Amino acid sequence: MRFDPARRLTVAEAMTKVPTVEGKRFAPIFEHGSLQVEIYAPRGVDPQSPHDRDEIYVVVSGRGTFVNGSVRLPFTRGDVLFAAAGEVHRFEEFSDDLVVWVFFYGPIGGDSAG
Repeated sequence: MRFDPARRLTVAEAMTKVPTVEGKRFAPIFEHGSLQVEIYAPRGVDPQSPHDRDEIYVVVSGRGTFVNGSVRLPFTRGDVLFAAAGEVHRFEEFSDDLVVWVFFYGPIGGDSAG
């Protein structure tokens, strides 16, 4: 979906996109230039693998542990988390209400590429 700067998007509206028909717990919401925004609401286990672009998570609800490489960080609602392109990362021991905005941005390989 192309970003319309005159449009306001709520978490409630974004959450109508997940789970998808295929059962996926994430959905693209909008994009503009190199920015892609998704809603992500894993349940039980976070199966994600490293991505090819840098990403920021903004925790809408929930709490748990964010694993980023060899670092384990507690997180809660309102926190901002960063994962560099190619970095192994995932959510662990998280509450059943976990919802995050995901912001992918920059070039393939991350901002430090090139």
